[in-house]
Amino acid sequence: QVQPVESGGGLVQAGGSLRLSCAASGRTFSNYAMGWFRQAPGEEREFVSSISWSGGTTFYADSVKGRFTISRDNAKNTVYLQMNSLKPEDTAIYYCAASTQRVGSRRAYDYNYWGQGTQVTVSS
Repeated sequence: QVQPVESGGGLVQAGGSLRLSCAASGRTFSNYAMGWFRQAPGEEREFVSSISWSGGTTFYADSVKGRFTISRDNAKNTVYLQMNSLKPEDTAIYYCAASTQRVGSRRAYDYNYWGQGTQVTVSS
């Protein structure tokens, strides 16, 4: 079992960058694929990116491809989301999640453990 805890959110101007971190407790972090999802006010939660247990396979939503980069450090039990060229439409609460499906998934129901989220606000 792992418990993800997100950090790194904040307020940034359009075109700026933020790096989100997700520290996951538990000794078996490397057994899990990790994902980032986001939810804007009045919207459904949507997939952003995922990374396999080894870091060798990554997936991105089309809306963030080329701007966001997901990575992980299994020695630190941490996954990162580097967000560049941010847009106002990226404003949302960003959630980190862990999945026992080791390759990663775009589907929220494939994730077993969720963090509380971190707010990202991009001003125009």
